[in-house]
Amino acid sequence: MDWAGFRFQDPGWLWTALLGPLVLAIAWWRERHGQAVVFPGASRLKGKPAGLRVWLRHAPVVSAALGLIAASAALARPQHGTLKEQVTTRGVDIVVALDVSGSMAAEDFQPRNRLAVAKEVVAEFVRRRPTDRIGLVAFAGKSLTKSPPTTDAAVLLRQLDDVHLDMLPDGTAIGSGLATALTRLRRSQAKSKVIVLVTDGANNAGEIDPATATDVARAMEVRVYTIGVGRGGMVPMPVQVQDPFTGRVSRRMMMTEVQIDEGLLKRIADRTGGEFFRATDSASLRNIFDRIDRLEKSEIKLSSFRRYRELFFPVLLLAAAMLAAAGGLWAAGLRVAPA
Repeated sequence: MDWAGFRFQDPGWLWTALLGPLVLAIAWWRERHGQAVVFPGASRLKGKPAGLRVWLRHAPVVSAALGLIAASAALARPQHGTLKEQVTTRGVDIVVALDVSGSMAAEDFQPRNRLAVAKEVVAEFVRRRPTDRIGLVAFAGKSLTKSPPTTDAAVLLRQLDDVHLDMLPDGTAIGSGLATALTRLRRSQAKSKVIVLVTDGANNAGEIDPATATDVARAMEVRVYTIGVGRGGMVPMPVQVQDPFTGRVSRRMMMTEVQIDEGLLKRIADRTGGEFFRATDSASLRNIFDRIDRLEKSEIKLSSFRRYRELFFPVLLLAAAMLAAAGGLWAAGLRVAPA
């Protein structure tokens, strides 16, 4: 039993439990001062063990004392409560817009490429926020909603695992990625709406200008945190090379120039009340998501109460049984009388 949930509704009645020890004390005093226990059928007990004779001698008084104690406990109304907890959350609706363009294959985040590390860090971020709705948008030359904001982390993580390079036409449509993420938040009733935009390039595709998408985000009161991934400049990039003589295709690592438009990412963050971050390796990317996790906290209210169940009746039955046993033994001939 959960003793933390046990209580007496009317504990004042517990004082009457002192009647039990008082009865025992009186019986002991009378026995010590010349009283004796007379049992008409005592001759039938001569063959019984001494311990049984002693027990029978004291049985009526002990049973009566225990009955009085149980009766006082019943009158005090014992109850046991089951703890109920109610959690009320005012979560944050978050959409992660993840760049899947060809440059995310750069392997400056050794031993894996930028996209693999970004997916792993986003997955860790999702697991830390079970009370928030999180969605996922992938973008390259076009944008695609992989998951609308949801609290079903298992579904979201499966969709994240399905994100890969070459799933969309190549290019970096930052404006389109931002606009698609905003569409997912259009009907959100959350107290806080956030987009985390992860990219490693400059806007060079898409039909929506990043400035226009930024103005819409500002009007919707959506904070945009922008993360520039990679070192920029010359980075190791895997490319497919075909041997002109054998026709065999092989994978080679070549240094390729990749530029990140930090100015654009800073303007998006500044105009929407977010922040711009630069991740040059996997450790810094994790630190950035940790910081966003601390900045965007959900409001959680925990209320608890106990629902009590009455134990009065079974304790009362026990008291009645003990008192009835005392009366039965007394009626059977166990009496305290002058010696």
